[in-house]
Amino acid sequence: MLFYSFFKTLVGKQITVELKNDLEIRGTLVSVDQYLNIKLESVSVLDEEKYPHMKSVRDCFVRGSVVRYVQPPEESVDVDILHDATRREARSAV
Repeated sequence: MLFYSFFKTLVGKQITVELKNDLEIRGTLVSVDQYLNIKLESVSVLDEEKYPHMKSVRDCFVRGSVVRYVQPPEESVDVDILHDATRREARSAV
């Protein structure tokens, strides 16, 4: 649940998502669920020459199982908070 909680804090911010098929899209995170399915608005493709059919896509839903990486805005990541949350979650699992 740690990742889900973290991703909920990113709602309304612009993120970059790399899919397992190498497609990279950037857009504003609208929603995320417990399976890390992601809904994006104002989508743009980073390599439009390689994926010209994606130029017309403005909003999209990305299934969590096809996501390779998510790059949040740098200012949105507080490493200390993530470390503390990870420790708490590890202690509660024991």
